[in-house]
Amino acid sequence: MTNNQRENFGPRLKEIRLAKKMTLQEFYGVVAKHVNNFSPIENGARRIGRRLSEEVIRYYHINEKWLATGNGNMFTDDELHAAEIPGREDSNQGVPFININPSEISSGEFNLLRERPEYYVNFRPFNDCDAYLPIYGDSMYPKYASGEIIAVREVINKDIIQWGEAYLIITDEYANNITTVKLLFEHNSTSKIVLRASNPNYKGDTILDRNVIKRLFIVKGKITRNQL
Repeated sequence: MTNNQRENFGPRLKEIRLAKKMTLQEFYGVVAKHVNNFSPIENGARRIGRRLSEEVIRYYHINEKWLATGNGNMFTDDELHAAEIPGREDSNQGVPFININPSEISSGEFNLLRERPEYYVNFRPFNDCDAYLPIYGDSMYPKYASGEIIAVREVINKDIIQWGEAYLIITDEYANNITTVKLLFEHNSTSKIVLRASNPNYKGDTILDRNVIKRLFIVKGKITRNQL
């Protein structure tokens, strides 16, 4: 992607954001700390950097050709495929429920867009999420009880973490392929991260090197089955 092509990114990113009915904070907060910088980018006064553009493209499954030229589909085949699955009326109006125990997720195989959903949940506050997943066990009680359903959204820039919030963490073989939902806290070493249960009966922190985290999803909230 050339610098000249990126000059047109801002207004087209704004078009995508408005189509998703998201604020600047909601749309760019997942990939950048200072979202106010995107206002002049969207207005064409500034050019978006290469790294940020790549992260936004990846996070929202944007078709790079459309972003550069305005031709073709706005989103990639993966995003369009999700919109065409029978029973899902609109890719922006429903999120798949994947009935899988997060601890059974393999870091090398799990792909939210490819897993077969049982159904779709249309709940506007979480319609920007990637998936709903069930909670198993009591380590996150009372924040999340076993049987409740969490809504997760993938974090592309793993350097931007909301400390004290719950995340679904998927690690590689160097961390024994641990996959878990835990609260994340800052470690004294910038190369490490602290995982902590919210249940006081589960004492002791887990310390991970950041580079063993393969995928990271923020837990945006929860629903119970009697809400569905």
